[in-house]
Amino acid sequence: MTPSRSASCPALVPLLLAMLLAGPALASEIVGGRAAQPHAWPFMVSLQRRGGHFCGATLIAPNFVMSAAHCVDGLNFRSVVAVLGAHDLGQREPTRQTFAIQRVFENGFNPQRLLNDIVILQLNGSATINRNVQVARLPAQNQGVGSGVRCLAMGWGQLGTTRPPPRILQELNVTVVTILCRRANVCTLVPRRRAGICFGDSGGPLVCNGLVQGIDSFIRGSCGSGFYPDAFAPVAQFADWINSIIRRPRPPLPPPAGPGQQDRLGRAAPGPALPALHPSHLTQ
Repeated sequence: MTPSRSASCPALVPLLLAMLLAGPALASEIVGGRAAQPHAWPFMVSLQRRGGHFCGATLIAPNFVMSAAHCVDGLNFRSVVAVLGAHDLGQREPTRQTFAIQRVFENGFNPQRLLNDIVILQLNGSATINRNVQVARLPAQNQGVGSGVRCLAMGWGQLGTTRPPPRILQELNVTVVTILCRRANVCTLVPRRRAGICFGDSGGPLVCNGLVQGIDSFIRGSCGSGFYPDAFAPVAQFADWINSIIRRPRPPLPPPAGPGQQDRLGRAAPGPALPALHPSHLTQ
């Protein structure tokens, strides 16, 4: 049985509601928490275009990374590179490994409602696994995470709605509050603080008890509102699909598209279905 559906969840409702409604008691702090120790999370990936970070991702096999589908929806994926082994995006780090994107796999992404917000990107080579670049651990199918569990979110996203992104990878302790949102997502909140994920964090991992349980998907309102939970795509609901892709042998691709041709996912750019629902890779 999926832990997030355990019988003990209703008992958490008063506590979680108190976390949501304790607005006057919240301390106003930066979104993003603290700088991570260098290479503490060796599965963390920066997706970049034109030399700039725009989304996070997770290394799930030597030649595959996992991110949010809205990060690449409507893009020419050949303009995207995956940077592994990074910590300080403002430095030329010898630990880095950079790959182009060879294939894109999605699973019924709904850009209007931001459902099934997961994408797997096949790299054009295999990463060298070392102390700075490692494959993440994923849950089994339906091995989800229950409300009340403390997890860690991370990314190079903005430190606030109107603040610039950091150079150094940030991490933040969050608490799962999925009981307060739809089951299509894993939702988190930071109790008694105005903190949370922000623009540029999209696609990054939510790590719970050593497993990547979520993919940073969207926020409501402003970054770190202290009221609205942040939403992550639930990795455990897609585990069988993920394994069917990363474990399947694949033939070589044909040559890249010529000038004037675009390899796209074939979907329109996402639009918010509800007021103040923002894919957290966007900049404002």
